[in-house]
Amino acid sequence: MPIYMDVHIVPGVKAKEVADAHRKDLLHQDEHACKCMTYWIDEQRESIFCLIEAPDKDAVIAMHNKAHGLIPNKIVEVSSQVVESFLGRIYDPENAEVTSNGLKVFQDPSYRILVLVSHEDPVLLRYKLGNEKADHLLMTLQQVFRKQLTNHGGRESEHGQATFIFSFSSAAKALEYAHAIQQELDQQGLYETLYRIALHGGEPLEKSNQLFGDAIQLGLQLCFIARDRQIAVSSAVRNLSPTGHKLKGSQYLNLAPQDENILQFLFSKLEKYWQDAGFDVDFFCREMAMSKSQLYRRSISLTGSSPNTLIRDYRLIKAKELMKKKGYNIAQVTFDSGFTSPSYFTKCFKQKFGLLPMSYLELLG
Repeated sequence: MPIYMDVHIVPGVKAKEVADAHRKDLLHQDEHACKCMTYWIDEQRESIFCLIEAPDKDAVIAMHNKAHGLIPNKIVEVSSQVVESFLGRIYDPENAEVTSNGLKVFQDPSYRILVLVSHEDPVLLRYKLGNEKADHLLMTLQQVFRKQLTNHGGRESEHGQATFIFSFSSAAKALEYAHAIQQELDQQGLYETLYRIALHGGEPLEKSNQLFGDAIQLGLQLCFIARDRQIAVSSAVRNLSPTGHKLKGSQYLNLAPQDENILQFLFSKLEKYWQDAGFDVDFFCREMAMSKSQLYRRSISLTGSSPNTLIRDYRLIKAKELMKKKGYNIAQVTFDSGFTSPSYFTKCFKQKFGLLPMSYLELLG
């Protein structure tokens, strides 16, 4: 049966009230073929996240409505393994307090600080260094990540070929972890490892239907604009960290909250239109509601690239993702990534990544 996570935003909510509502859910779960697995309650953020095995979303709503009338603000199907990797559990905490009348009361917030570490594409790394050296470097990188993760009490949540995501319940621990892996990588002399680290916090479900999707999205955007070997720290993490005001210097990338909003808006346009061949600087300006000079200044200050370069580089990265899907040829990748000429695409790809797109396809096997 599917597993769902729902979210309730309840002003002034208290842990004891949620415990009582959960007990009522348990009394009615069988009537609706549901199984209430656990929940997370954050009095400060006035949020409740429930994890429920159910036949469908309607059953979740019907059960809540019958039990206590608190209808979820949002319901999303999730993987229990992914939930556990981010939040550390899928059932009630073992050390929960039980009151004299048998009510299990706990306050366990679901807000997490995510540490994202992006490093160079393994395919490109093997092309540059050779298979043996690149594989040794990548293995060492993972060993450093996991060793320091154990030392700092985080969880490995997920990773792709070139991005790792780690979850922490504390901003201080997340920052300590980022510094620890940076220091150890430098101590081991792994200067050929071009990596970027970003920290951002969030709830499991916000605007995105992906678990921690909003936090991951901004984290990836910060990785995109950070320099190699740099730690990007979001304003949310700085506000939660006792040392937030000290995160200064070239080692760090810090954006003001308003700049983070503009960055997210900018990337939302890139994501929406990168496959559209007509998406150029004029189009970009209209979408951003900025003049050419305004967009140029914002793009340079936030990303270090001009709008033209930003569009091109974003398309090239997306083109590389398309090439990893079986069945794509260079002509298809060219037009599906918004380029109008295979020769121009090939020139840009070679300039950006150091090899021809056909060579990259061959390396993918």
